[in-house]
Amino acid sequence: MFQAFSRIGRRRALQGSAAAFVAFGLLLWWLLPLGKSSPGGTVTFSTGSPTGVYQLYGTLLQEALAKDMPRLDVELQESVGSQENVQRVATGQADFTIAAADAVAKYEREGGQGADLLRGCARLYDDYVHVVVPETSSVDTIGQLKGKKVAVGQAGSGVRLVAEHVLRAAGLDLDKDIQPVSVGIGDMPELLEEKKIDAFFWSGGLPTGAVTDLSNRFDIKLLQIPSELVEELHKQGEEAEYYRSAVMPADAYPRAQSGESVETVAVANLLVTRAGTDTELTEGMTRTVINSRDRIGEKVHAAQRVDLRTAIYTDPLDLDEGASRYYRSVKP
Repeated sequence: MFQAFSRIGRRRALQGSAAAFVAFGLLLWWLLPLGKSSPGGTVTFSTGSPTGVYQLYGTLLQEALAKDMPRLDVELQESVGSQENVQRVATGQADFTIAAADAVAKYEREGGQGADLLRGCARLYDDYVHVVVPETSSVDTIGQLKGKKVAVGQAGSGVRLVAEHVLRAAGLDLDKDIQPVSVGIGDMPELLEEKKIDAFFWSGGLPTGAVTDLSNRFDIKLLQIPSELVEELHKQGEEAEYYRSAVMPADAYPRAQSGESVETVAVANLLVTRAGTDTELTEGMTRTVINSRDRIGEKVHAAQRVDLRTAIYTDPLDLDEGASRYYRSVKP
């Protein structure tokens, strides 16, 4: 009888062990991702100036990627802006970047090195053109900037590109009709406060922290870029075709706008990579950009504009293969 009970005990023990093993396996299946592990290694993401939206967006995206792809090390690389960003990715100095569509189109038009290798992962949010002057300034239109000392962004920045086009639409030559100052958004506010410049151009998401901070300590106003000026912009053709009429909401910079909206120009930002980048990586990057919209949008309000329905439209760039695979996977 003892042997019989011993056999029964062993059988029950084995059954219990098997059940525990199955349960453990199910737990692993639930906790661990199926298929291939997430991409690893190191990638470089070219961002922007320290106080600009690109840099903040890149920092928050880096945090989101650390959760979604823990084996991936994302290094952020500051830049002067869109034009430099495009050149870095095209030539292999960076793996990903954010760049405005006009800067991408210009690089392609000029036949920049590696221009044919550029690919788009997502259309992100729009940059809005800011033309900022002291509230007490007599300047009320773009044309009245003639002869003034104006900060127009650094060479290689998206700001410099849009400033050239907007001034030309108003009948002004950047090099001949104004006194251009080549500085970025990190220096522009202080220079305006100290009356070392009369105005500055900025192109960025809404709101841009540096402009908000300036408006809270110094009285400023934003010049209008009316629709008729946008029509002149479009006559320039080429990359200027990517500018569109837009309205800066009255609450973008409450202290500067006195409850009034501002007519201006907007241009789309794109998440850019290069042909040959691992498709698992670009698929994962695109997924994180879309899924982290609300989380990033809490600090970068412009990121709330990222929309799955429009993200696929990366003109003038062809859509990256990995990004395309992601969009197909979520297609209803």
